[in-house]
Amino acid sequence: MSYHKRTAALASAAALAGSAVLLAAPEARADVVDVNYRCQTPIGVKTAVSPIDIKGVRSGSGYKITMSWQKGVSSSPVELGKGAMNPSATIALGGADGGTMTVTGPANQTAIPPNTPIKVNDLSGTYTPKKTGKVTFTAAVLTIKALGTTTTCSPTNSPGPSLTLDVSASGGGSSGTSSSSGSSGSSGSSGSSGSSGSSGSSTSGAGSGGQLPRTGPDDSAIALGTLGGTVLLAGAAGVLWLTRRNQAARP
Repeated sequence: MSYHKRTAALASAAALAGSAVLLAAPEARADVVDVNYRCQTPIGVKTAVSPIDIKGVRSGSGYKITMSWQKGVSSSPVELGKGAMNPSATIALGGADGGTMTVTGPANQTAIPPNTPIKVNDLSGTYTPKKTGKVTFTAAVLTIKALGTTTTCSPTNSPGPSLTLDVSASGGGSSGTSSSSGSSGSSGSSGSSGSSGSSGSSTSGAGSGGQLPRTGPDDSAIALGTLGGTVLLAGAAGVLWLTRRNQAARP
């Protein structure tokens, strides 16, 4: 195998390996976690255990978070007619972020018989990252409002996260740039008045009359191209001059 073919093969293998690594790095990890709820109801305390599943799907600049209960929690001594029960819940954020987010959902679509575990519909909400990094989502307080009463169910077993997302805060890069620029400006102003004036002109726009032209790879390429064009034109002019001189000499 020639040198060029061997190099091309190695480059292709490296590209495929890099793609495999990127595909192998998951953006999210979800686990179904058992949550022991202690519910304070209008008729006393009730307990229940339900596996909780939390999923996150990217939606615009944030994520749609959906929380699901696989078993019913609490119960009512009387029948809850269609639309009589309205649930909501909070999810505790951890890792790179903190605080809580609220998820809500529709009322019960069918009647719930008395003394029957209440099956909560899926609840959802939008999470917009404020920090960059891995953020965890853990079941927190469930609130059920029905027939003018409120039942609050809180986890008692310190459940682990049901979802972990690797997120990026929107606008994080620009804020870092502006912060760096501000630091540079303050550094320039801390010097002498002459240095401050120079700093001010260097940070002004390209249309500033006193600004020196910037140099870099692109400028060097343009300068070399211009020089090469000038040399080429000069050479062509010399050839034309010699040709005409020879033609004039022959007659």
